[in-house]
Amino acid sequence: MEKVKPVLCMAFVQVVLAGINILYKLVVNDGMDMWIMIAYRYILAAAFLGPLAFFIERKKRPSLTWEIMFHAFISGLLGGALAQNLYIASIKKTSATFASAVTNLVPAMTFILAVIFRLEKLGIKTVTGRAKIIGTLLGIGGAMLLTFYKGVEINIWPKSINLLKNHHDGSHSVSHQDQGELVKGLLLALASCICYSIWMIVQAKASKVFPCQYSFTALMCLMAGVQSAVFAVAMDSDWVHWKMGLDVRLLAVVYSGILASGLSVSLMAWCIRKKGPLYASVFNPLTLVIVALLGSLLLDEKLHLGSVLGAVLIVLGLYIVLWGMGRETAKVTEITQESVHSDHHASIEITQESSDASSEAKQ
Repeated sequence: MEKVKPVLCMAFVQVVLAGINILYKLVVNDGMDMWIMIAYRYILAAAFLGPLAFFIERKKRPSLTWEIMFHAFISGLLGGALAQNLYIASIKKTSATFASAVTNLVPAMTFILAVIFRLEKLGIKTVTGRAKIIGTLLGIGGAMLLTFYKGVEINIWPKSINLLKNHHDGSHSVSHQDQGELVKGLLLALASCICYSIWMIVQAKASKVFPCQYSFTALMCLMAGVQSAVFAVAMDSDWVHWKMGLDVRLLAVVYSGILASGLSVSLMAWCIRKKGPLYASVFNPLTLVIVALLGSLLLDEKLHLGSVLGAVLIVLGLYIVLWGMGRETAKVTEITQESVHSDHHASIEITQESSDASSEAKQ
């Protein structure tokens, strides 16, 4: 069961993330303000994670400083408010499947930014370096193919359920949109990925300054909620739009706040602590598959050959990048272990020589 737990946890996380993609499309087509949706999501997530972090980390949590607050503010802005709102805007102009496919470029973009900020070496002469470059180019090529090529329509289900037919602007599947909207949707999704990639780099430093992951995530969600609320009021000051009823909007807010930003983040943190970030990121493409299936079944989104081929290239590029990163990590671990073993062996030899010299002196 110990070996199966991480697999089940990450599979559950991907199902939850796929579900939020479908709900995002529903609330966007229902006319809900994007800023308000994100504000409610992160405020609810902070309310959920706050008590959890208080009890779990109350004995080891350091004092809050201005540096920690600044990291939380930037993390909330990049990984929360901006990334999510850009992502929802992309879904509105394209489809849940399209936007979900583009998010698989995050590892490649993180690699590019890490090279720019000199956190990662390009390593063209090494096998792992070339693998990361090839994987990045494949991912970018897949995103281009996904956008500019449709091909034949692919029908998976004999009969689909269109949950969007009762909403005010009808179904907005990719097949009914012009090329201009697709390009705008792609740019919005890429901007979301860039924000998320920068957030991951910021998180790497923030975890060293404030190692309590649950407390920092709760603080980040609170910052994201406040930022999104400020943006929402600035964009639309009509408080009538903030009212919630027993409908799909409330379902999306509760689902995204508690499950997507609360429970899923906690499970991902546990899996990363147990297996490492590489293990957790390998499950990313599973979201795309689930979203494609649910989108075609529930939202009447039309799948085309270009979408399938583009998604395959993105996923293939992702795994090549992850393979390169995994080989580098294994090599560093092997070198470290050899160094420790060598130092230990040398210390034994020195001790033995000292013992022999001491024995000769006594004689």
